[in-house]
Amino acid sequence: MHIKKLYNRQMKEQKSLDILRHSAAHIMAAAVTELFPGTKVAIGPFIEDGFYYDFDRAESFTLDDLTKIEEKMGEIIKEDHPFIHSSVPKDRAVKDFREKGEKYKAEIASQIDGDEVSVYKSGNFTDLCKGPHISSTGKLKYFKLLSVAGAYWRGDSSREQLQRIYGTAFFTKEDVDGYLAKIEEAQKRDHRKLGKDLDLFSVNEAVGGGLVLWHPKGALLRDTIESYFKKFHIDNGYDILFTPHIASEELFRISGHLQTYSENMYAPMEIEGKPYRVKPMNCPMHLMIYKTKLHSYRELPVRYAELGTVYRFEKSGVLHGLLRVRGFTQDDGHVIVAPEQLEEEMLKVFSMAINCLKDFGFSEYKIYLATRPEKKYVGEIEDWEKAQNSIENALKKTRYDYEVDEGGGAFYGPKIDIKIKDALGRLWQCSTIQFDFNLPERFDIFYIDSSGKKARPYMIHRALLGSLERFIGVLLEHYAGALPVWLSPVQVALTNINAEQHEFCIKLLRELKKNDVRVIFDGRNEKIGHKIRENVMQKIPYVAVVGNKEKAAGAVSVRARGNRDLGVMAIDNFISLIKEKSAYGVNDL
Repeated sequence: MHIKKLYNRQMKEQKSLDILRHSAAHIMAAAVTELFPGTKVAIGPFIEDGFYYDFDRAESFTLDDLTKIEEKMGEIIKEDHPFIHSSVPKDRAVKDFREKGEKYKAEIASQIDGDEVSVYKSGNFTDLCKGPHISSTGKLKYFKLLSVAGAYWRGDSSREQLQRIYGTAFFTKEDVDGYLAKIEEAQKRDHRKLGKDLDLFSVNEAVGGGLVLWHPKGALLRDTIESYFKKFHIDNGYDILFTPHIASEELFRISGHLQTYSENMYAPMEIEGKPYRVKPMNCPMHLMIYKTKLHSYRELPVRYAELGTVYRFEKSGVLHGLLRVRGFTQDDGHVIVAPEQLEEEMLKVFSMAINCLKDFGFSEYKIYLATRPEKKYVGEIEDWEKAQNSIENALKKTRYDYEVDEGGGAFYGPKIDIKIKDALGRLWQCSTIQFDFNLPERFDIFYIDSSGKKARPYMIHRALLGSLERFIGVLLEHYAGALPVWLSPVQVALTNINAEQHEFCIKLLRELKKNDVRVIFDGRNEKIGHKIRENVMQKIPYVAVVGNKEKAAGAVSVRARGNRDLGVMAIDNFISLIKEKSAYGVNDL
């Protein structure tokens, strides 16, 4: 009961905040139209951390303009105009908006069902809106405009290009200041900046947008995660697969991707007169492997896993570092189960996901059970209910709190989504566990049951990390680039004070590598303080310094990340420390 009351209170507070931010968007639009006559307004909703409004203006908004808009908003707030709601005939609203030149509002109004539309007026500004709003503009006290970005009208790249002004609002100054500090910290942690500073990856237009080039250190980081993936899955009863990057178009016709997913697929290529596609999904090929032999009920569940690279079309405007790309590698898995095994297997996959995320240092989650969509879905409602009940029973046994996302399931089955919370409290979608009625039917897969008859299995799609690209982006931002020892592409920077220790360091370098320590030797003819600072800036966990005393003692002077002096250590002790801290799931120094 206590948890329920807390949840209800949080929801009430969030709803109040949403209303405040929605009202702030209206006040911003009023300020913009007063300051810049002729600007057309489009839409202005509240969003998770604030609000935005889309404008059609010939000139681009500048940072100076944002300051002017904030000042004008302050004037409107001081005037304390009430928000007045009314319902007006739809035809009149469309006519009024057209006469004012507000073509976007007229378009929206014309498409609203019914004979009347809802509008809100505050001061001289009237907006098409369902509401609700705060009682008057004076109730908005603490806000900040943040940035300007481009946006297509209704998200359609063939429509007008608009300008979107983002802002945020809170009930207290402390909350605004805290949010702005969080934004500043997020900018420091931006994985694109860290990727460049730490020389991990790059994206080059000569190669193509959304196609990542992994540099040596970035490739080492990927390899470490891939090695973890393979061992973790083998230990949990999975078989590792490898499948091609392209396949006959017919395969994707059978799977249904060609019919339902073609806008995200790349154009076909012709090979010996037959159309082929680069794959957007791995699951059809996994099912073709399953079909190569007869399976008994005694073999089920059959568990397949692959680090499969797929290619999906994303518009250039949404590409974003590692978080939104066109070619990415999924930590993909597919489980073929008998119907009676579904609940137990979903519980196992969920536990796998949580254990995996914990190994990478994530311990806070938001978990959702996404249920049958209202309209577009395959299969019988009775089967959906059985699957949803099995999944919910599995979730209840985990003792984790979860929310039901009504209608949020895929068209082919219900699913569990796990969002992780990072060091800044941001939520990231990573693990997903999806039930599938569709593909077993389309590929006509079966197993021989205990009575010797053919039976249709169920299928579970699951990804624990999501895509490697996106997950590495999340890791970099979560740790601000200072990755745990087991993940760090370079674990030790070995450096000498002068040339007298050079040969000793070369021998030590070989010894560390022989013990699987990822180490570099910085033997430059530079001052030791300069070399230490540069290696610290690269966020390397340990800097091992060798002077004449260390050379004579067969030891190193060790500095740990975070400006911690660990003192002089014998080589064997230092290697033991690295190995201890390099174990999977150890996330501190």
